[in-house]
Amino acid sequence: MWKSNSLIQASKLPASGTTIFTVMSKMARDHGAINLSQGYPDFDGPDALIEAVGWHMNHGHNQYAPLAGVPELLELIATKILDLYGCSVEPTSEIVVTPGATEAIFCAVTACVHPGDEVIVFDPAYDTYEPCVTLNGGITHHIPLSYPDFRIDWTRVQDTVNPRTRMIMLNTPHNPTGSIWREEDITALSSVVEGTDIILVSDEVYEHITFDGSEHLSLLRYPNLANRAYCISSFGKTYHVTGWRIGYCIAPPKLMTEFLRIHQFINFATNGPLQYAIADFLRDHPRYHLGLNEFYEQKRNLFCDLLEPSSLRLSPSAGTFFQLADYSLISDEPDTEFTSRLTREHGVAAIPVSVFYQDPPDQRVIRFCFAKQDDTLREAAGRLLKL
Repeated sequence: MWKSNSLIQASKLPASGTTIFTVMSKMARDHGAINLSQGYPDFDGPDALIEAVGWHMNHGHNQYAPLAGVPELLELIATKILDLYGCSVEPTSEIVVTPGATEAIFCAVTACVHPGDEVIVFDPAYDTYEPCVTLNGGITHHIPLSYPDFRIDWTRVQDTVNPRTRMIMLNTPHNPTGSIWREEDITALSSVVEGTDIILVSDEVYEHITFDGSEHLSLLRYPNLANRAYCISSFGKTYHVTGWRIGYCIAPPKLMTEFLRIHQFINFATNGPLQYAIADFLRDHPRYHLGLNEFYEQKRNLFCDLLEPSSLRLSPSAGTFFQLADYSLISDEPDTEFTSRLTREHGVAAIPVSVFYQDPPDQRVIRFCFAKQDDTLREAAGRLLKL
């Protein structure tokens, strides 16, 4: 029998290891630490939503859903988008429900990026972006956000764009920094892409979590940008059910046609009973998402107030359910070493921000997730105050 020790001769992602989220969550379990690392709530979604799943499982909705999604849900997403952003989208040709936002990002990149194409991302960048580009033969250009406000240097973006630039990947509200876009960012982006064929992938999974009266500036608000964009969101983030892996993508038909070609050969259909349940909940509770800003702002404020006496330096995040903390008054350790020690010795797991950079800057910053019950946040803060 033929044998080989090199069935896989070369990795297509040689620079990628196990994701930091998996590493830190495992470390939290191993050491019995409070897990403020991976971004998920430690509480369930609405009772009515969870009950609806069981109802649909018991009433015959257990087979394949349509390729693009359950029609009732597509219609309700279109209504929601019109209400939020004044953007009219066609449910049957401009919306696709996907098994999580990550699959939608992969489909969008795969639909447009070919070998040699260049893609711009902003560091610290969510770790799924570059692998999607690499797997499609593209070249990723990293532009760092300015520290400590994490704004985009639009002059550098303009200087980076060239005839090979195929895509710019955006994320607002931003993971991991918690920053949000302003109108001047929209104006600058419009200027950069005008007269080009650049495609935009806009990761907006935290669209309903902005603070201090700020609005989410979805690209869907701006026809000149929406016409060249894949806008991606997540029911998992909105309804506190991240494990359900239900996201969706909105794009004009000229972009969505190729997206669907890719999607059908990755998952074909997204979980049916969950789609029907979300449709029921969105129909019966159409304003639920409007309460997330206040809900998570309270948790952000609680967490920041609890840590105010600590040696950690926090500037309250503008969006998402993440909070950055500067630990430079505590330690000179690299953030990967500091978060490991924090988990092992102090019982709180966080995420080192350096892993989201191509070239990590000289800063001492870690990320906490405050999408937790208040008692969880109090217990974690109590441990952190002992640093």
